[in-house]
Formats: sequence, structure tokens, C-alpha cells
Amino acid sequence: MTRICHLTSAHPWDDTRIFHKQAKTLASAGFDVHLVAARTDSKLVDGVHVHGVRGPSGGRLSRMIGTAWRVIREGRRLRADIYHFHDPELLPWVWLLRLRGARVVYDVHEDLPRDIMTKAWIPSPLRRLAAGFFEMVENLVAQRVSAVVAATPHIRDRFARIGAQSIAVCNFPRLEELAPAEPGVQRRRQVCYVGGLAPVRGLRELVLAIDAVPDVELALCGDFSDPGFEAELRALPGWAKVRFHGYVGRAAIAQVLAESVAGLVVLQPVESYKDALPVKMFEYMASGIPVIASDFPLWREIVEGHRCGLCVTPAGPEAPAAIAGAISYLLEYPETAAQLGANGRNAVEQHFSWGCEAERLVALYRDLEPDREVCPT
Repeated sequence: MTRICHLTSAHPWDDTRIFHKQAKTLASAGFDVHLVAARTDSKLVDGVHVHGVRGPSGGRLSRMIGTAWRVIREGRRLRADIYHFHDPELLPWVWLLRLRGARVVYDVHEDLPRDIMTKAWIPSPLRRLAAGFFEMVENLVAQRVSAVVAATPHIRDRFARIGAQSIAVCNFPRLEELAPAEPGVQRRRQVCYVGGLAPVRGLRELVLAIDAVPDVELALCGDFSDPGFEAELRALPGWAKVRFHGYVGRAAIAQVLAESVAGLVVLQPVESYKDALPVKMFEYMASGIPVIASDFPLWREIVEGHRCGLCVTPAGPEAPAAIAGAISYLLEYPETAAQLGANGRNAVEQHFSWGCEAERLVALYRDLEPDREVCPT
């Protein structure tokens, strides 16, 4: 049986893309699947062998060096046929896996060079230099691994242009995990946002907007990456209308979505977001609630093309009022909101579900099995 080992030093072991979608899908397809991750115990879950290693004892640098090495060392010990790694900080260690004859898959969750330009913890003058350096390193590695699995077609095409073997496996939702609320279920006067809580995600605009809409709350699910930004938001008058859940599991997220009138994904217009396919947008759609999304061309094509929500200006002084107007409209016209939500669910069932992505992932691995040739692009 072909042994597959997923490697992550930065993500939690039960990350939605890594564990719930990819690892569980491959285990169900009959592969011997292992997952090495930090800050967890070793266990067997849903057919996936999880191997925990010690997490970082210090900050970001400790994780990027010490934890990354411990993850790679445990992965080598498992002697897998195929290694699938999920974090750019593991790039320097790929040659160790290649030296022992294993096939290696690089999973690109984000457009890293463009994403670096949004990182507040990197001094502004160094961001462009860092982005260029990491793009060079990524390209060198991508041309030498067995395959690149990209989270969006845009990222896939970037690597295809340099001759890498690349496919897109999008972060679309699993239909069985999220479903519309049962008929007759009473929703709260609430909208929700699920994801990372950072300035670039448009959180300040959301809190300002919710303050302008009478008798409605904003449910936030996620972790703050910057305590200073959290304090800034808590000082805003609109924070009194925020129901802050923190980081919660999949069942709790499903409950928040079922209670909400709409889901918000009003990210700021940075380059790494304009061509992204944010998983939360499709999870809102799968849950049968309308989407209020940034007015990016790609997102507008999805949201307006499938009539499943409203697009708004995400940045600038007019953004909070635009977001507040969209929330007010959906509250004022509940029948329209319900139809938009139903349209979103239909769109996910027909075009944006994990099922087709799972088939593409399994097909890649069938081609990568040791007795086969590496698959073409």
C-alpha cells in the first residue's frame, strides 16, 4: 500500500484543507495516510495516522527553524513513498526527502510572494525584497518536486508558466459538513465573519459597519494575530454589538452560520486576495446564507453570476456605510435574502463542492504511486 505523509509545521493538525479534506479523502481512497503536525498528540483519526511533534518554544523564528526540522525528521522516520508538505518554511528541507528517493508534492495554500506584501510583522522596506527572494526559492523547488497542488487556478497557472507540474485543488466545502438550516429555524438578527482576525481582512470596517445598523449583532469566529489590533477593535463603539467566539471547531462554526442572516467576506483589496477563492465565502454559500463580499472582479463574477449575495466596496471611508447598507437590505427583505441563500447552496452543489476536487487529488496520487510515471500537467 502506498504510504503518504502530509507535513505541516504552521497549521493545526485538524486544519480543514490538510486533514478534513485532503488526508481523509486519500485515506478513504485506500492509501496509507500519515500526518505530522506540531502541538498535538499522536492518534488515529478517521483512518489518518496523526504524529505529533513538539511545538515552538519561542516565537515565529523558533517555529520556522526548530519545529520545521522536527516535522521533517519525524516524516523521514515514517519512510513514506510520497511526501505532501503544506508550509513554505519547509522548503529548505525538501532535498532531504528527495535524496531518499521519495516523491514530493508542494501544496500552495496562498500566493506567497503577494501575501508577504501584506505582512505587518515584516518591516515595510524589506517586504518587496523578501517577496522576490521567496518567489525565487518557491520556483526553484516547484520545478524539482513531483507536483504542485495549488489552492486556486491563479496559483496553478503561476507555477505552470515556469514549467512545474501543477494542478488546482480548490478549498471548496464538503456538502455533508455544511447544510442550510432546517425550515422554520429562527435566525438571529446576526451576520457573521469566520476566519483570521487581522486588519487586512477588513475587520475594522465590519465593526464600524455593525455600529451603524440598528438591532443587529456581528458574530466573529477566529483568532487575532495582533493583540494591538484586538485592543483597537475593542475600543470601537461597535464592539458592544460583537459576539466574539474566538477559535472554534467545525460544529460550532456550522451553528453560527445556521443562526446568521448573512456571511461577510469583505477582505481588503490587496493583490493576494483579488484572485483568491476564500473558503469561507463558499462555506457561507453551502450553509444557505447570502454572501456580502468585496467587489473584486472574480468575486463579483461568482456572487452576482450565481445571484447568491451582494458585493460592496471593501476599503476607503465609504466602505463601512456600503457594508452597513448591504446588511440592512438583507434584514429588510428576508425573502430576498432567503432566495439568495438558496441560490448559493445550489451553486455549491453544482460547481463549488469538494467532490470534484477530491477526484482530482486522488487521480494525482494514483499517477504518483511508485510504479507509475509522474502525471502530466
